[in-house]
Amino acid sequence: MKKMLFVLGVAATQAFAQSASNASVSNPLSAGTKMMYGHMKSLLLKSAEEMPEQNYSFKPASTVRTFGEIIGHLAESQYEFCSAVIGDGKKGPDVEKTKTSKGDLIQALKDGFAYCDQAYNAMTDAHAAEMVKFFDRDAAKLSILNFNCAHSAEHYGNLVTYLRIKGLVPPSTQEMQQRQQSSSSSSAQR
Repeated sequence: MKKMLFVLGVAATQAFAQSASNASVSNPLSAGTKMMYGHMKSLLLKSAEEMPEQNYSFKPASTVRTFGEIIGHLAESQYEFCSAVIGDGKKGPDVEKTKTSKGDLIQALKDGFAYCDQAYNAMTDAHAAEMVKFFDRDAAKLSILNFNCAHSAEHYGNLVTYLRIKGLVPPSTQEMQQRQQSSSSSSAQR
């Protein structure tokens, strides 16, 4: 767990540094949130692709979701978080309990992210503190988008465990290994 948090921290720091240099100086908060969302989106989609179809029904214990149900839950949750920010009240499709195939679940996840992209792309620091209702409470729009990133990271941790149990290397570890190889290659060439 510590290693995963370290890897995510390093990846987020590097991605933030790149994003900060490219982001508009007038929107550093929303640019940082959008960068983290993009990173989580990438890790989740890569995880969904990495797991073979036959393991979408896998769950390590009877008391937890299957891998596919987690992907479905993540697809649905994008609408839950982002509809509050967008303000259209859109409800996500019932994916977690109705879709089981890898292709259907990946498409649902992509659709959820496409919907959420609207909220992240439109967010500016000027609108970040606007208050909206979220789970019957008032919340700042940027806080909801940050909560979405945290929720996605929480479930990425679940997916990492499932992938590892099945002998697969999670996307964040693959990224770290690629950086280490690039660094080793660069050092060897000197």
